[in-house]
Amino acid sequence: MTSGAPALEVLTIGRVGVDLYPMQTGPLAGVSTFQKFLGGTATNVAVGAARLGRRAAVLTKVGPDPLGGYVRQALEAYSVDSSYVGTAEHLLTPIVLCELDPPEDPTLLFYRLPTAPDLTLVDADVPWDLVDDVPLLWVTGTGVSVEPARATQHAVLARRGGRAHTVLDLDWRPMFWSSAADARAEYARMLPHVTVVVGNRAEVEVAVGTSEPVLAAERLLDAGVALAIVKQGAAGVLVATADGMETVAPQPVAVVNGLGAGDAFGAALAHGLLAGWEPGRIATYANAAGAIVASRLGCADAMPTWGELEEMVWGARA
Repeated sequence: MTSGAPALEVLTIGRVGVDLYPMQTGPLAGVSTFQKFLGGTATNVAVGAARLGRRAAVLTKVGPDPLGGYVRQALEAYSVDSSYVGTAEHLLTPIVLCELDPPEDPTLLFYRLPTAPDLTLVDADVPWDLVDDVPLLWVTGTGVSVEPARATQHAVLARRGGRAHTVLDLDWRPMFWSSAADARAEYARMLPHVTVVVGNRAEVEVAVGTSEPVLAAERLLDAGVALAIVKQGAAGVLVATADGMETVAPQPVAVVNGLGAGDAFGAALAHGLLAGWEPGRIATYANAAGAIVASRLGCADAMPTWGELEEMVWGARA
């Protein structure tokens, strides 16, 4: 960020990469053309928040290859500060292939070996003053899947001290972990240091041992979380605080690509938290954001504007 620029409102930490999406549905073996997009959960959330008018940055790393340059250029084009995108000199910028079969739940093929640059974050990469001061800090479960990123993210959360808003996206990706038990142990270490947790039923089951939404939310609240959000697909989204729980209905759409919907949900969640909205309103707009992106092919490129969110929410109420 340049000197004298407005202060950042959102800092996300974690995964970045280049998504290659097929232009045809069905198995990858039959696909002949692909389109390139910016991707990665933490990256998409930062892009989505910027699309909604928030000043956002992502802390991550790329390789010293042309795709790393593409990532930085794409972030800046989306009005996301790329100042905290480092370079892992001996690794390649990750590529992710998507198989739209079925479109609602696509299969992902990650090229992140021997490890991904974003999993090599160390203390020296972290803007500690920003960790202290940024109004909303966003971390993911993947960020503690291996060292050295694991120790770095735990240090970030300890430094943050559980101040609002500190958001944990459970982001359970089995291929990044040695076991679900390992993931649960690392989630347990993070929960006392975050104020908001968001995940789907499979993710909360790994985190707290149950996929039953109400019980999972209760366990998250008991762990010290102020706001627990359990996404239930067609059954809606459960939002829970110490004052009560409610389920917010989803927005029905024809799904083109289910990937990125959760990241759009997260971006709208970040916007709503910063705006001081009550949980039900946050979930309503987050559902709308997820529905919009699910109806489009891309992830970062598909993030909705504020006007599109308003049209979706108020059109559904008409």
